[in-house]
Amino acid sequence: MSEPAAELVDVCKRYGAVAALDRVDLSARRGELLALLGPNGAGKSTAIALWLGLARPDSGEARLFGTAPGTMSARRRVGVMLQSAGIPETLKVAELLAQTRAAYPAPYPTDDCVRLAGLDGLMDRRYGRLSGGQQRRVQFALAICGRPQLLFLDEPTVGLDVDARTALWQTIRALVAEGCAVVLTTHYLEEAEALADRVAVLAHGHLVAAGSVVEVRARVAQKRIRCISALDADLVGAWPEVRSACRDGERIEIVTDAAEAVVRQLLFEDGALSELEVRRAGLAEAFVEITRTVTADTA
Repeated sequence: MSEPAAELVDVCKRYGAVAALDRVDLSARRGELLALLGPNGAGKSTAIALWLGLARPDSGEARLFGTAPGTMSARRRVGVMLQSAGIPETLKVAELLAQTRAAYPAPYPTDDCVRLAGLDGLMDRRYGRLSGGQQRRVQFALAICGRPQLLFLDEPTVGLDVDARTALWQTIRALVAEGCAVVLTTHYLEEAEALADRVAVLAHGHLVAAGSVVEVRARVAQKRIRCISALDADLVGAWPEVRSACRDGERIEIVTDAAEAVVRQLLFEDGALSELEVRRAGLAEAFVEITRTVTADTA
């Protein structure tokens, strides 16, 4: 389960004067989900293009299952769901699924594809007549129908309602449990936090953080404090250890890098304070802080 399905080894890729990737080492392993995160222009799309054989590195190597990307043997083990699908709109969903399944040596049965992607009632519909969310579910079905050992998902839940998103998450978890390697790019950081075994953060073409969700979160000292208090939020926000403070009904929410000192001050200032909660920064806060720091360092 731990063998690399996709690797970038000391990869550099430039587009003119812009370094899209600069000496990046990255891997996605069987039986894990790698969340590839970064602001727009960070290099995520370039990394995926190199893995899919759509571009070549200027130096270093891109590998799929230990071989060069783009070979037929590698492509038959890969499923891809990109934001730009280019799917013929006049074909019915059943026709699209049959054509795609035929390209793989051991695809999932059609009924399994329908169940895993939530295509009930859509098989006789023309793709172009579907809603945006329905089209995303069809795209997901086409990506997984070949029983891939490596699956690339680029913003897979955009346009999906809550129920469809939850169902897709369940399917992704099931595929990972079966040994599939999944590379996920998403701007929904709660999605990455819920699904990822490992996280890799790109910024300005550099790999700036990598590890488990817990490890990436631990890189940021920031914590969030919530409590019921009558203290003025603007006054609390002016304390030297406080990054921000705002009121949410009867509660104050505080962001700080010095939680212990702030808690002591809160208890000193408000003896009636209650329901005190302190939690470490989530992946979203860690991502913002890591990429902000990198941007400041490169400015």
